[in-house]
Amino acid sequence: MPGMARRNFALESVICVVGAAANNLRNVSLEFPKKSLTVVTGISGSGKSSLVLDTVAAEAQRLVNDTYPSFVRNRLPHMPAPEVQSMSGLTFTAIIDQRRFTGNARSTVATASDIAPLLRLVFSRIGEPSAGYSPAYSFNDPAGMCPECEGLGSVVDIDVDELIDPEKSIDEGPVRFSQFRPGTYRWKRFAYSGLFDRAKPLKNYTNEEMGLFLYAEQHKPPKPDPRFPKTARFDGVVTRLRDVYVKNRPAKISQQVHRELERVTAHGVCPACDGARLNVAARTSLVEGRSIVDWSAMSVAELRELLDTVDDPRVEPALAGIRHTLDALLSVGLGYLSLDRESSTLSGGEAQRVKIVRHLGSALTDITYVFDEPSTGLHAADVQRLNQLLLKLRDAGNTVLVVEHHPQVIRIADHVVDMGPGAGSDGGLVQFEGTPEKLLKSGTVTGRLLSTPLELRRTARKPRGHVRVVRASAHNLGGFDVDIPLGVLTAVTGVAGSGKTSFATDELARQQRDFTVVGQEPLGGGVRSMALSVLGVADGVREAFGAVSGLAPAWFSFNSKGACPACRGKGYITTELAFLDDVATPCEACGGARFNPTALGTTLDGHTIADVLRMTAGPVAELFSDRADIAEPMMWLERVGLGYTAVGQSLDTLSGGEKQRLLLARHLSASSGFAEEHIVLDEPTTGLHPGDVDRLVVLFADLVDRGATLVVVEHDLRVVAQADHVIDIGPGAGTDGGRLVFTGPPAALVSRANSLTGRALKEAVAG
Repeated sequence: MPGMARRNFALESVICVVGAAANNLRNVSLEFPKKSLTVVTGISGSGKSSLVLDTVAAEAQRLVNDTYPSFVRNRLPHMPAPEVQSMSGLTFTAIIDQRRFTGNARSTVATASDIAPLLRLVFSRIGEPSAGYSPAYSFNDPAGMCPECEGLGSVVDIDVDELIDPEKSIDEGPVRFSQFRPGTYRWKRFAYSGLFDRAKPLKNYTNEEMGLFLYAEQHKPPKPDPRFPKTARFDGVVTRLRDVYVKNRPAKISQQVHRELERVTAHGVCPACDGARLNVAARTSLVEGRSIVDWSAMSVAELRELLDTVDDPRVEPALAGIRHTLDALLSVGLGYLSLDRESSTLSGGEAQRVKIVRHLGSALTDITYVFDEPSTGLHAADVQRLNQLLLKLRDAGNTVLVVEHHPQVIRIADHVVDMGPGAGSDGGLVQFEGTPEKLLKSGTVTGRLLSTPLELRRTARKPRGHVRVVRASAHNLGGFDVDIPLGVLTAVTGVAGSGKTSFATDELARQQRDFTVVGQEPLGGGVRSMALSVLGVADGVREAFGAVSGLAPAWFSFNSKGACPACRGKGYITTELAFLDDVATPCEACGGARFNPTALGTTLDGHTIADVLRMTAGPVAELFSDRADIAEPMMWLERVGLGYTAVGQSLDTLSGGEKQRLLLARHLSASSGFAEEHIVLDEPTTGLHPGDVDRLVVLFADLVDRGATLVVVEHDLRVVAQADHVIDIGPGAGTDGGRLVFTGPPAALVSRANSLTGRALKEAVAG
């Protein structure tokens, strides 16, 4: 029609970002092509996640949430608008990140991957004898769960010896649990019940009195104290503890109560179902001679082989669905997992791959899928299969945005965005946009590293001796013997699930006690802890501020006198909305600084304590150059590759690899010498750009040259190529792994055709 504007197809084919300024981004403007695979790369801390996750994905999710009615919006997470001038072309966005599953014991790989409903359907239709409809095979449904453990597979009971002090009377507080101390609500229940002599030690109670005190259920006291509620009933201490803290654990409990619960409770396998979770009827219903418990206990690879022998037209659609999902799990290198494994025990990388599988085969199209370093924890052989899944999502008519360092993922991209040039305040700019081929010729840090073939260490350092690990048999290990050279860098390699971590962090550390394991275990403290406190220098910083102000050091701690009174040192205010999600908003009183005006009134060379916590390691070391106890740990923080993170950043915002490198920095800064250091590292390059990996390799070489022994569990071929010695475990994962494939220098590994690591290393060296 005359006057009608033509559609601008060029604009509709891209996601357009104008003036992005989240975190360290510096007014970034660019376009992401739709229905293409775009990889955003750059050194660690350059702004990749700020651009993709904190800008594109955050705005897309916020806009989608705004389309729901207010009733629904109030039950969704509240997200502020990102710092960007304008955006267009956004679609529904699914974020597939590395956050671990938060599911409890009732969530398994089967439920997380959506296989569980299909399994239950198969057994309800052709299982003999039938236990009933599908719910009868679910441990999360009363019809199928074991009545003893209520479908958990384990029972938790109270350790009475830990809970009760028999030497004390009720007035003295005989219950070793803070919620029952004298004067509390629960203490008053048994103190005012009139059932017990409050001055008599519990050790002098009769069996009947002790049974009543511990295990009474809804007992009506005949002559209670007037202060006892008139209509109330008395429950014993153990009964009350079970009901409140074991059977129905509160959603929010303090760390102190959590520690107390760990102390007074004992966990064990359910004696009724032997950990199977299901009742007798579900456990004895068989298909091809196996129960649903047997199917779930098998590895993904084993179950896939079994399903090739199951042929029944009554359930063929369900069987086809199970096979499809199992094939997808195999394709992302998760064939070693069993379906009954609790999803909360999966690593971040494993959880991310399970999430990918859930999206494969979806009927939805024109979705934007955002991946945050999906190659984390994957061997080069597994990355190839990951790439196939990313391409499948793209070819189904979707837009795929991937934050990634891995060269194999970058090479398959349709479009590459390289961020930099540095990290933190030195980053936040687009260095390159274009094809992977053009990136190799771009001259950027990423381009130069990717275009240069790996070089193998040709001359290995001479070990000063060996220690031997005998009959390594933890988890899937096959009981092999192997020597570990001392005074050199040893890389332990193999596909995900091959047993390399079990070997290095379990068997080696157990048999050779002088090896210190620096792993990716959780760091305590959460939002209240930071790098400065982990490194043990926070007190020194506070003392320095105290010295120039005349105030006690506690005034410069947001966990003590210096805390902002409004937010209590958190930097934000949390509003609890009963059954709705909590809402967190920046504290208006301190502007997120976490400190009160008294603390912020003191400056050191023009910097407040809040300014220091926002600094990275380099500036902090310069500010406190006259104090070796502060400057030296900052140097180690830089050397382990964490120079881009703020020293006051909360620990709960760090990745697993970042936490491990922080622990390594702490270990090294506390060491007086390295001649006798024996250190085991579990995938320390997690989340690192190749340039940062090279810096870490230089650190490893320096430590070894000083006399340390390093055993590094690693997938990154840049580390493997520069190792003095390689121990390759495999050849596959799970039951197909656990065997010693190769031991020797990397130059010899490339000629081993039976080693997947050797093949990948050979390709990387060839360029």
